Amino acid sequence: MKRNVRVGIIGSGSIARYAHIPGYKAQKGVEITAVCDVVLDRAAEIAREFGIPRWYSSYQEMLEHEVLDAVSVCTPNVAHRDATIAALEAGLHVLCEKPMAMNLCEAQEMAAAARRSDKTLQVGMHWRFTGEAQALKRFIDAGEMGDIYYGEATCMRRRGIPGWGVFTQKALQGGGALIDIGVHTLDHTMWLMGNPKPVSVMGVTYAAFGKRSDVVSIWAPWDASTFDVDDMAVALVRFEGGASLILRTSWAANIEKAYQETRILGTKGGACMSPLRVFKELHGSLVDIAPTNIPDGNPHTAEIGHFIACVHNECACAVDLDSVLQTQAVLDAIYRSAETGHEVCLNGC
Repeated sequence: MKRNVRVGIIGSGSIARYAHIPGYKAQKGVEITAVCDVVLDRAAEIAREFGIPRWYSSYQEMLEHEVLDAVSVCTPNVAHRDATIAALEAGLHVLCEKPMAMNLCEAQEMAAAARRSDKTLQVGMHWRFTGEAQALKRFIDAGEMGDIYYGEATCMRRRGIPGWGVFTQKALQGGGALIDIGVHTLDHTMWLMGNPKPVSVMGVTYAAFGKRSDVVSIWAPWDASTFDVDDMAVALVRFEGGASLILRTSWAANIEKAYQETRILGTKGGACMSPLRVFKELHGSLVDIAPTNIPDGNPHTAEIGHFIACVHNECACAVDLDSVLQTQAVLDAIYRSAETGHEVCLNGC
């Protein structure tokens, strides 16, 4: 009989409160035994709210005093590397929120620590775990799309600059809309395309709204005086073999409404979501397929369920580190291209 998996939560912000803690609570045989936050009162508050027995003001203290099997790293991006490596070196499995790190160099250090430890390091790319994404991946893996040569990755908000946390501070997050929500649609689309090797990136970033105090917003207000990140990014990514991807993402844009769209084009079929539609030609006719009975469960809960299965050594981690490192490399290249105004070559292209 399996014993309970003992989990600690590092960071008690909104992603811990609304995604990770409920996700663990939904699993059988899992107990959250401790939470930590640099603001001790915040850790205590969330511990009392969710019935977590102990709380600490640092992950170092929590790792020293608790007997754990795994942790979730739910901190600002600046702390992902150090907290993750410390937990891995303590012999724990780690679920680290996206993006993996502030930059590729940090992400590579984390991956190296995971390989040394022989523990699971799963990065929180929960878009891979939606019912629609899983259904489309089955179509792709069965060869229904043929050779995929093009992808579109879009996540646009009309007004959605975060007014809480440290999302708008580059020193603590590494970037803005691109590294916050763009990372999801980029990773998700590259994964559906089969994680082709990126060879070059051309990107542009904008800060069209964030530095202004006169912007109407339906979200909590942010401090325009300290805003120093991007609120929109667009990019063209070219892959080995000739495939390409267009990325568009924003926290704020003058569009009719917020939307997310993923589009895949292959030699035998194409697809878009959401909602999921597959486009093919069959028996001399053009056919649109609308899959039904797609599970609509919470993808955060699904990714945590997968993480726990990895902790039990029941499966290999589906969010493999090599693919996440490629995503991080593209993010870095977009920012570098935007800064220099030139295409950035990867892997010596």
